[in-house]
Amino acid sequence: MSVLRVGLGTTMIEPLFNGGRQDGIGVYTTALRRHLPDAGCHVTGFSYPRWGADGAAVTVGQALPQSFEAATLRDLLTPAVHRMHMPVDIFHAPDYRLVRMDCPQVASLHDALPISHPEWCNPRLRSLKNWLQRSASRKADHVIALSHFAVDELVSCFGIDPTRISVVPCGIDDDWQTPPDPAAVRATLAANGLRAGYFLFVGTLQPRKNVDRLIDAWESLPAAIRAAHQLVLVGAAGARSEATVRRLAGARERGEHIVWLDALTEHRALRHVYAGAAVFVFPSLYEGFGIPVVEAMGAGVPVVTSNSSSLPEVSAGAALEVDPRDVGAMAAAMRALLDEPALRARCIAAGLERAAVLTWRAAARQTAAVYHQVLSR
Repeated sequence: MSVLRVGLGTTMIEPLFNGGRQDGIGVYTTALRRHLPDAGCHVTGFSYPRWGADGAAVTVGQALPQSFEAATLRDLLTPAVHRMHMPVDIFHAPDYRLVRMDCPQVASLHDALPISHPEWCNPRLRSLKNWLQRSASRKADHVIALSHFAVDELVSCFGIDPTRISVVPCGIDDDWQTPPDPAAVRATLAANGLRAGYFLFVGTLQPRKNVDRLIDAWESLPAAIRAAHQLVLVGAAGARSEATVRRLAGARERGEHIVWLDALTEHRALRHVYAGAAVFVFPSLYEGFGIPVVEAMGAGVPVVTSNSSSLPEVSAGAALEVDPRDVGAMAAAMRALLDEPALRARCIAAGLERAAVLTWRAAARQTAAVYHQVLSR
């Protein structure tokens, strides 16, 4: 199989984008950039330029000739005339930033949240994201979804022909299943005010992540359990999280055993924080995939997650699945994974087995197969 020249959109991992903080799409983009070469692809990153204080374009990948806004306007005004020239065999947009190009294009569309649940989205950006995702779905020769749940969402909300969609699950790197140095873990925990054995959540604080019900579930546990097992939240504040942030500030003032690490982004430190957890809880109401669930399973941490959206598909029976709106069920599952050694051991073993299947290496191979499928038409 010949080496493919792949152009990969890297705008989401630019240092000037999102303050340098990577969300799920950024993690996905970085992983593909790292692993596609092992799948027979010569990868060149391309970014829509942003300009630094000195007036120079700052990019991880090669700067595209126009900003995304200018290229999109050109597409609208001269749809049948201009196509951006790309010196590659195929271009892959891991987000919704796609304009007309003179090569085949693949777009990864992660979910249809702004249409299916507009109440959970930033109202300023909701309409724009809807339009951009619809536009990307029309311009792409093929679409990659991260789960079968996401396929159903994309078909229902964007009207995409399901024959134009391939499912390629996300994953983790091999190092997640290698236990980190215990001394390094202890140092990271101490630096962040953590005591090993806590309940852990990782993700942006926003309504669909269901963090307030997680706090309710933790607060419903007996005082002795709360004192021995902190609730640790890792993630930045997202849209419509103001009330949750106020609640966390109040809990801190009252001396509650809740720790919010809103600025922890470094991979090694995050791996250490997973290693120190007793139970991982991810009660999200809506996910196109849910990478933190696989990270926790790979780290050997038993998982409580939702029985809705893509999450049962991701955990595949390796986690305790609960109704994310049922605080009592969530609290009972959290306590069960503390109190029942056999259940805990079974979930850890099943999680490690599941995580061994969901790797970025496998995702890259499957993604490269999609490229070959598109080019063979």
